[in-house]
Amino acid sequence: MRILLTAIVSVCAAAVMAGAQADARVEPLLKRLFPDATRISAKEAAPPHFSVFGKRAGAEGEVLIGFGFWTTELEPLERGYDGPIKILVGMDTRGILAGVVVVEHHEPYGYFSVEPPAFAAQFVGKSVRDSFKVGDDIDAVSRASITMLSATRAIRNSARRIATQLLTPQR
Repeated sequence: MRILLTAIVSVCAAAVMAGAQADARVEPLLKRLFPDATRISAKEAAPPHFSVFGKRAGAEGEVLIGFGFWTTELEPLERGYDGPIKILVGMDTRGILAGVVVVEHHEPYGYFSVEPPAFAAQFVGKSVRDSFKVGDDIDAVSRASITMLSATRAIRNSARRIATQLLTPQR
């Protein structure tokens, strides 16, 4: 019985350590999206996200300034040509995107579609209310249409889901 209990405690401790390590890898990416961040929470559930805190003019102490979330952790999971495209999205408390970071993909044409900084840059300042339409307000890349459409849908759908579940509607 003692061996079983020791094994369970070890597995639980390893899971907690893995979660802390995952958050430590995400923190620098979120600080890139939120340069004024003073603190980033551990990942919270329902839906999975990180809360980002910072200073805001006219407010005392730290306040919630935004959220970070992985497109691959929100349903429906969008798939590119060769699988999911792992994108970290930052969004402020008004539903405006602070930016995106493409962390992982296996796309054959990703090196000229989703990898270049220009892809991520076009999402900065977009509202969850924008259309996110490839060829209209998102630049299209020929020969990478599946990748571009999937990555754009993943960003749009995940941002809208976070906004619907975590933001207070503005009047």
